Amino acid sequence: MTIKPSKRLSVGLIVLIGLIGFTVFRSGVLTKPQTETPQAVDVKVVQVVQRDTPITYEFVGKVSSKNEIKIMSKVSGNIVAKMVEGGDTVYQGQPLFQIDNKQYRSAVNAAAATLAKSQATLRNTQRDVDRYKKLAAIQGVSQQTLDSYIAQAEEEAATVAANEASLQQAREDEQDTLIVAPVDGRLDINDLSLGYYVTAGSTTLATVSSLDPIWVQFTMSENEYLNLVQAGNGTMPEAFKNNLKLVLSNGTEYSLRGQIEQIDKGMSDTTGTITMKASFSNPQKMLIPGMFAKIVATGEVRKGALSIPQRAVKELLDSTIVTLVKEDNTAENRAVTMGEKVGNTWIVESGLNVGDKVVVDGIDKVQQGTTLNVVIVQADDLPASTQQ
Repeated sequence: MTIKPSKRLSVGLIVLIGLIGFTVFRSGVLTKPQTETPQAVDVKVVQVVQRDTPITYEFVGKVSSKNEIKIMSKVSGNIVAKMVEGGDTVYQGQPLFQIDNKQYRSAVNAAAATLAKSQATLRNTQRDVDRYKKLAAIQGVSQQTLDSYIAQAEEEAATVAANEASLQQAREDEQDTLIVAPVDGRLDINDLSLGYYVTAGSTTLATVSSLDPIWVQFTMSENEYLNLVQAGNGTMPEAFKNNLKLVLSNGTEYSLRGQIEQIDKGMSDTTGTITMKASFSNPQKMLIPGMFAKIVATGEVRKGALSIPQRAVKELLDSTIVTLVKEDNTAENRAVTMGEKVGNTWIVESGLNVGDKVVVDGIDKVQQGTTLNVVIVQADDLPASTQQ
């Protein structure tokens, strides 16, 4: 059968339309797009609280000896005996070194002999004075002769006194050949060996550092100093000054509390800080010079302060950011101004209000506008291992 041209055109159009429709269907152009609902992110949040908060100050301190003394000999000579070794703990008056004392014993003997001779001469002259006084009383000798013997006796008495001083000095020199510890403490390891010749007043035999009590030296900024002095009405508050806690470099807290003993005369021109020294009892000699430790003390009380856990705050360059939970449970990144850190919390100066909810766990998974699945927790219930 012969198909007419008009019918052939119609069939071609139908086939063409079918092919186009099939292609469109396969491409999904006419398929209705499916919108995926974003999954809510699980986070833990705390509410901003307001309460009177004691401000805690922390300072990096360095342990130093209250007395660090270079041990020098008052006499010269060779070391002939050592009773200690470097690093030993010593006590005041304990013998440490013996300097060769032979020449000093000889000097004592010579000074004693000289004194004895001058004393004998003085006694003989005094007998002459007594005899001439009796003769002068009966005009047996002239007054001039008597005066001459009296002057001689006075001169010889002065010689005796000088010789007594020389003997005392010789005895002290001989005693000084035994070097003893000037204070309780610990020797350094740079002590001298046997046979070493020491020069009086210049050779250091060893250095002893006292350990109990001991100092911890630290510095405080000008603003911190002003805050404390103003809180104490012109002086350091007693609660701060006499109740210092010491945290050692391994994170443990020292068992004894300390107190400030010295405050420098003024601020440093180079650092803008003031130096202080705190005294700590050290009966077990645990603290030794050169250690670093952290001084922790309570200062003034901030009335009605807003605070949040430190872990809720991100520090980016010069900004501090928190992730806030909005009423529709979406995230908002907000810049805030923070004040002092108190333990594991941080005082909020501006940017938040009482009752605001801030994210403390899951922050890294949250972006601006993220839908949140919120679990409210108490700051005190956060595990210690996750606290900052």
